[in-house]
Order: sequence, then structure tokens, then C-alpha cells
Amino acid sequence: MMTTDEFFDELINENMILAVLSGCRRKDAPSRVRIRPVEVKGEILYQASVPEGAKMLHRNYRREELVGFLKESLDGTYSQLQVQGRQADGGVLVSKKGKHTVKINPHEVKENAKILSHNRVKQYILPQGKPVPFLVDLGVMTREGRVREAAYDKYRQINRFLEFIQDVLPKLPKDREITIVDFGCGKSYLTFAMYYFFRELKGYQVKIIGLDLKEDVIRRCSRLAEEYGYDNLQFLQGDIAGYEGLEKADMVGTLHACDTATDFALAKAVQWDAKVILSVPCCQHELNGKIRNDLLAPVLKYGILKERMSALITDGIRANLLESAGYSVQILEFIDMEHTPKNLLIRAVKTGKKQSAEPLGRMTEAIRGELTLERLLYPQGLPGAKGV
Repeated sequence: MMTTDEFFDELINENMILAVLSGCRRKDAPSRVRIRPVEVKGEILYQASVPEGAKMLHRNYRREELVGFLKESLDGTYSQLQVQGRQADGGVLVSKKGKHTVKINPHEVKENAKILSHNRVKQYILPQGKPVPFLVDLGVMTREGRVREAAYDKYRQINRFLEFIQDVLPKLPKDREITIVDFGCGKSYLTFAMYYFFRELKGYQVKIIGLDLKEDVIRRCSRLAEEYGYDNLQFLQGDIAGYEGLEKADMVGTLHACDTATDFALAKAVQWDAKVILSVPCCQHELNGKIRNDLLAPVLKYGILKERMSALITDGIRANLLESAGYSVQILEFIDMEHTPKNLLIRAVKTGKKQSAEPLGRMTEAIRGELTLERLLYPQGLPGAKGV
């Protein structure tokens, strides 16, 4: 028999159209609560609407919060929950003794079901309901294609990264095999996602190399790639700074390469004349340990402010250095700050138009902010610094 938790996993997700709590057991509570998915700033939330006099009050929940609210409501306030979904409908009925009876009725997919007229449900590049082998094996999806509750953040992260790639897809050639390097690939969620996106969804000829220091991770990812028949997906053990396996690459990606590892990855990308760079930096300690400036001293004396300013300035310096190397650069929000503070993505596209590095040189000298990437790209020092 299906449990209530399994019911929530199956029906309380982005395929939900409407949920209604009813059978109120308390005089001080609304007779029913209606819940619909809405999109707010690119994120799927669940809006609960309850009447209060002549007004309708609304509250938005994230999925995990909504599940908690529903569990609490069924434990005391309401005796019935009905859910309509794109792929199935169902209900939970609670007896006076607290026993839960759960039912789910699958049906044909409702493609054109209306949500709220001023909102739309986000359509992910890797949609729910269609199982993707690597997402199943990496624990993000069930074998039926349902995203596991604990893996929703990872699922959104993967799709968000693919959206960034899709935006710059015209910058990559389609008339030949393209080479992509993923530095610090780790468990390789994004590495597999990129291969699947380029080969399976977009029909590109692609060779992807994932590089990481952990031998066990590389061994497992290599085994999975072989199982899927991903012949041009290769995993290698090694560090970013010492990797010399290529002379050219079309795209370089790094997700949370720690501290100066990001600098080495960006320098490699420039050296290889990569057309696209996607980098989510992490743990920007280098500048935090050396930044000095008399004018900023009253603010830098606060440790947490110094840390945050150093992280932001570090990524700003990196972006300017890439612009001086002939890239058009954007710094974008990768995922919401609420999920992780490591939420900025540097997206650089090769244009060949080099920006002057002199203003940057004056700034980095003023704050003693010479970074590893600066030394790698400008061994003699940045133009604009004294004596250069």
C-alpha cells in the first residue's frame, strides 16, 4: 500500500495543477485551502490561497515547505487532500482515528492544463516524467523519471547550467566535432548532462573530458559512461594546473573549482582559445588574505564583510582579465543565494575584441589584489600598475 510520503513524492511536484485541502476539523481555520504552482523569478513555488472575509490571502511555499505544511494539516486540521496533476490525480483521506487512505489514478498527460493566468510553470530542458539514465544512476531521478525530493536543488542546478549553454549554442560550431573540458568534474552531474544535451538533444558531434583528483570518482564515472555507450565522454584523474592533454578546446566549464583552481582553469581556457567559458567559482580565499587599502580599512576590519567583498571583487577581476583577453563577459546568478552562496556564474564568449587592462591594473595595485589569473595571463604585470 502506498504511503503518504510516496503520494507526496508522486504528485506534489511541478506536474501538479491543483491541490485542495478540505474537511476542516477546526472552527478557527479556513474551510479549505487551494494550492497551485506558480513561477516567481524563474523558481517554481506553490501558492496556497485561503479566504479571509472578503479577501483572499496568499502564501508561497517551496516544495519541501509545502510537503511539511500538508503533513501538518492532515495530522490535525484537515481530513482530505485532493490533487490534480498532468500525469495523475489522487487523494488522501484521514479517518477520525488518524488512518491515512491514499489513492492515485494515472491518466493521459494534460499538456494544456491552465495554471494561474499570470504565471507559467517552468519547462526544464530535462523535464520530469522522462527518465534520463545518468540522472537515475546518480540519484536525481527515479526509474519512472520523477525527481527525488532531496535532489530537487541538484535537478534545478543541472537544468540552469544547460540553459546557460543553450543561450550561447550559436557560438559553437556544428559542422565539426567540438571539444569540451569540465575541470573538477566531481560526481559529474553536469558532465553527463552536457554530453546528453549536445549529443542526444541537439545532435552535436562532441568530445567531453572530465578531470578530477579523486580516483574513485573517476573510476565510477568512467564505468557509467561505458554503460551508456557514451564513447566520446572521457574521465581522467589529475589536477587543473598540471593538465597538458590538449592544444585546443571549444568550451571549458568549472563548477565550484576551489580558490585558485578556478584561475588555472580560466587560464587554460584562454590558452586553448576556447570559444565559450562557463565558470562557477568557489572559496575565493586568495584576495581575502592579501587585500589592503587605507580608504577601505574601516569596512575591511569586519571579517564577514571583508570575505564577501573579496569574493565579489575576485570575480570582477577575473571577468575584467577575460575581457582583456578578447572575451565578452557576463556575471550571472546561477541559482538562488538561498540554496548556496556560491551562486555566481562567469560566462565568457570569445569575440577577439580585447579591452584595455590599464584601469584594472591601477585598481589591483591599489588594493594589493594581484590574483593567480593575473600572473598567469600577465607574467610581467598588468598594464597600468607602477613600473609596467
